[in-house]
Order: sequence, then C-alpha cells, then structure tokens
Amino acid sequence: MKIDAHQHFWKYDPVKGAWISDDMKIIRQDFLPIDLKSILDEHAIDGCVAVQADQSVAENDFLLGLAEQYPFIKGVVGWVDLKATDLGNQLDQYSEYDKLKGIRHVIQIEPDGFMMDPKFIEGVSQLNQYGLTYDILTVERQLEEAVKFVDSLPEMKLVIDHISKPNIAESSFDHWAKYMKEMSKRQNVYVKLSGMITEANWDSWDAGTLEPYVDFCLEQFGADRLMYGSDWPVCLVAGEYKEMRSALETCLTKLSTSEQNQIFGLTATDFYNLA
Repeated sequence: MKIDAHQHFWKYDPVKGAWISDDMKIIRQDFLPIDLKSILDEHAIDGCVAVQADQSVAENDFLLGLAEQYPFIKGVVGWVDLKATDLGNQLDQYSEYDKLKGIRHVIQIEPDGFMMDPKFIEGVSQLNQYGLTYDILTVERQLEEAVKFVDSLPEMKLVIDHISKPNIAESSFDHWAKYMKEMSKRQNVYVKLSGMITEANWDSWDAGTLEPYVDFCLEQFGADRLMYGSDWPVCLVAGEYKEMRSALETCLTKLSTSEQNQIFGLTATDFYNLA
C-alpha cells in the first residue's frame, strides 16, 4: 500500500490560519479531500494520513469526520492537551475512533524546555496505553532537547516530522546531522521525509538540494524507519506536489524496489497500523 504519511486539510480561517504569512498566501484557501484525491490517484497513492494543523479538539472532530466520509484517509494524527488533568478521560472518548492513530503538538513554537516538562512527558507516555503514536514537530535548534525527550519515552512509537526542519536554504547541516545521528540510535524513533522543500529556497531548490539530507537520513535510520510525506498543501508555497514527489523519487533511485516500497508506504502502514 502506497501512503502519503503527512498532509493537512482545512477550511481557511484568517484567525486559525494566522501562521500563513503573506508570502504563503497561495495556501490561504480551503484544502479538502476532494482536492487531494485526484493528486493521489495521479501518483497511484492508495491513501494518506491527515495531520492536525490547528491545536483544538474541534480539529479532531473535523479530521475524523472527513476520515469517515473518505476511505482513502487511512489515519488521523490529532491533538489533545497532553498536560490536561483529564487526559485519560479525553483519550477514553477517542478510543472508539479506529482511524485516530496518533497525536501531535506543535512544539516548534514552544519555548526551550517545553519537552522536558514532566507533565508533558507523562501525557505523551499515556498515549501508548491507547495504541497511539506521537509525532514530534521540532526545528533543528530543538533537536538536542528532543533527544532527551525521546530518552524519557523508550516504549513509545515516535516519528520526527519534516526531518526536524534543518535550514536547507542556508545549507545548515552539521548541527542537525549531529543530533539526528544521535536520535537514530533510539530504535523507537522514525522520520518523515517531508517538509523539505519549504525549508529550502522556494525559488531555486531541486533534487540535488535535498539529496544530502535524504542520504543522511537513509544512512542513519535505514528505509525501514523512514516514511514519505508530502506536507500538502503547505508544500505548495515552494512547488507543486508532482515536483516535490519527483525530486524525492530522484533522491531514492539508488535504492532497491523493496526499500523504495518501504519508504513510500510500508513504514507508514506499520507505524500507524493502517488498514
């Protein structure tokens, strides 16, 4: 099964979408399953994982509702307040939704030390009891702390979104690589090959721009802990879906067919327990 393991849906709202800056105005519009389905069909992709873009329980209802309506949405990564005193009750309520596969918090906007809050760590650890995974959304400067965070959760299935957003536009590599190499030693940690073109120069990136980062992730994590994600529609600020997909395929041509199949679907299917 071929899977796009990371994309978003939304009905554009200028308040919720305040993070969409003027230079990203191309995505100041609605993006719904009907818009994505033809793109997935074009690339022979069987399904996707819809990931939260708004930190609210209303977002869960929205995405789970879409997943019920559109079978190609194989899983949802939602949001809950992981420091809430009634977290267990919230997770109990969501346990009836088979397509809720994981939880994410937008850590990239949080202050230093956020991941080391014992309440937050305890909240993430509770997800394991419900068969839920956790998506780690960080930028490269947060990776040192993220390693410590991961060490406190040895039993959790964890995945790093967007290869932790190295500043590709400025060829930032060494700091990112140091901590990604350290992170790779934790066998419960996976990585999404996603979000890279929006970290590059939007006007001049190509497959060669991405290749050093993709190669390093392959070297450290191996194909069985990597999964493809488009980050659609956010990727549109830097390029069309087919351009992004083609660039990644070019980076992976050196791999065997089985390794490519792993990255383009099997890893995500196993990690998120998709059907």
